[in-house]
Amino acid sequence: MHSSKQTSRHLSPPIVIAGSFLLLIIIGTLLLKLPVATTQPITWTDALFTATSATTVTGLSVFDIGTTLTLFGQIVMLFLIQFGGIGLMTFAVAVLIMFGRKVGMQHRIYIQESFNEQSIGGMVKLVKRILLFVVIAEGVAIVLLSVYWAADFGWVKGIYYSIFHVISAFNNAGFALFPDNLIQFAGDPVVLFTLSSLFIVGGIGFVVVTDIFTKKSFRKWSLHTKLMISGTLLINAVATLVLFILEYHNPHTIGDFSWAKKLLVSYFQAVSPRTAGFNAVSMGEMEDSSLLFTMFLMFIGGGSASTASGIKLTTFIVVIFATMHYVRGIPEPHLFGRSIKIDVLIRSLAITTLSIFVVMGSLFLLTITENLSLLALAVEVFSAFGTVGLSVGITAELSNVGKVLLCIVMFIGRIGPLTLFFLLLKKRRESYHLPYDQVHTG
Repeated sequence: MHSSKQTSRHLSPPIVIAGSFLLLIIIGTLLLKLPVATTQPITWTDALFTATSATTVTGLSVFDIGTTLTLFGQIVMLFLIQFGGIGLMTFAVAVLIMFGRKVGMQHRIYIQESFNEQSIGGMVKLVKRILLFVVIAEGVAIVLLSVYWAADFGWVKGIYYSIFHVISAFNNAGFALFPDNLIQFAGDPVVLFTLSSLFIVGGIGFVVVTDIFTKKSFRKWSLHTKLMISGTLLINAVATLVLFILEYHNPHTIGDFSWAKKLLVSYFQAVSPRTAGFNAVSMGEMEDSSLLFTMFLMFIGGGSASTASGIKLTTFIVVIFATMHYVRGIPEPHLFGRSIKIDVLIRSLAITTLSIFVVMGSLFLLTITENLSLLALAVEVFSAFGTVGLSVGITAELSNVGKVLLCIVMFIGRIGPLTLFFLLLKKRRESYHLPYDQVHTG
């Protein structure tokens, strides 16, 4: 017993965080393989793929979950999505709080690492704020959609549909119970704005939300919060405009819509890739240029310590501004009157570089194992890495090897950059310094 405790104490937070996701995936796979979970038998590979997709809040699916999964199976999915989105360690601490148990130092360290906090103080208060925010945000949206959908589906079905899609949206999962995802709601501002608001808020990060509510003025916000809010507004606006222009005359997507409906759907398709995965138009019918731009958005992702994945928006901003400042001859990048430390820049470059290797390496392997178009496979890989869930409709056609490979990509996408971020923070002290030499670059 003593050695077991000692071992758990020596496990680093990144290992514990990764292990918690892996545990959820294993439990989810076993539950989804039960006969009571599906209307027809599914393979172990499909059960693993679905559990991984739900736990990593991706949204890719090899079958129609609305018809293939029973009520039990769909509820299993909901728990995997909620636990995967908020984090198992957050719920573990929440349980301790509810039962009046003391939250130990190790749990506080895990929470600190999960949400990238500088200080270990106030972790219990942070968890309480996060859970309160989750309950309020999801609760308000469930009530709103329940009332709205009750007219079409009746109260019982309307409430259940609301619960499922609200949890899926807030946690940036992108799973829908409708066969066409949300295409039938392409002109419905209530549904699209409600769900998009949820996954935008869920994707900017709980630390950002806490910062906004505790510090009422923009001037008092942390640099991270300022970058996330301004960056989110800018990239969403630009993405909406780009997709609006690219798809304007496409009769298979928004070409036949009214001007207002075109703008609404373009907005939804612009914010969904970071990293919700809902779609209001058929992805397979979009222009190649739109798909390439969507992959770019999926790679960027959302905010740190959020329900989103990707390299993270702040990572992208730091790399872009560092490049701009270097070209202008400014040695240290600065934003909003604050300088960015060199170790943050190096960490951002490392995350971006390794993420590119993961995506390109996985795409290379899929071109070997699958007999499908390169663009379609690229969308699948970027979607899996960004835990987005958008697809041109080839997921079910993948071989078992391809599905397992995407499971690995989804897992890395959810915990990889985050775990890498924590590992890169560990400093190795060296007692020596090697001489400099010239390396020609560029």
